[in-house]
Amino acid sequence: MNKDIKAYNDTQDLTSKDLCDFLAGEITRALPEATCKIWHGAPVWFLDGNPIVGYWVRKDSLQLLFWSGQSFDEPGLKPEGTFKAAEARYRNIDEVNTDDLSRWLEKSQRIQWDYKNIVKRRGQLERLK
Repeated sequence: MNKDIKAYNDTQDLTSKDLCDFLAGEITRALPEATCKIWHGAPVWFLDGNPIVGYWVRKDSLQLLFWSGQSFDEPGLKPEGTFKAAEARYRNIDEVNTDDLSRWLEKSQRIQWDYKNIVKRRGQLERLK
């Protein structure tokens, strides 16, 4: 596991740490070609410099965010923000449906909006895949 992501996970309470470790392992396994780092204070995975998936420990839950998730057409993901992102929220590891997670991670590789160049395009997103 990336040392910075491990350090992030290790600072969480036990329930959140277990959930973070589980998600980091599943994401890394599903996206072996992705790079990962702490970005805006949380673990995020990138393909060709484009953010794909990340998670944040919030006050009441863990937020799993897919930058292009609104285009996945998945009922388990809820829109987040003003662009194409969608999220799932978890309080513990038992709430994670691994079939859904695997499907979302697979879609995150195939369905991407170009967040990497959003500033250059003045807030306009273009579909990559």
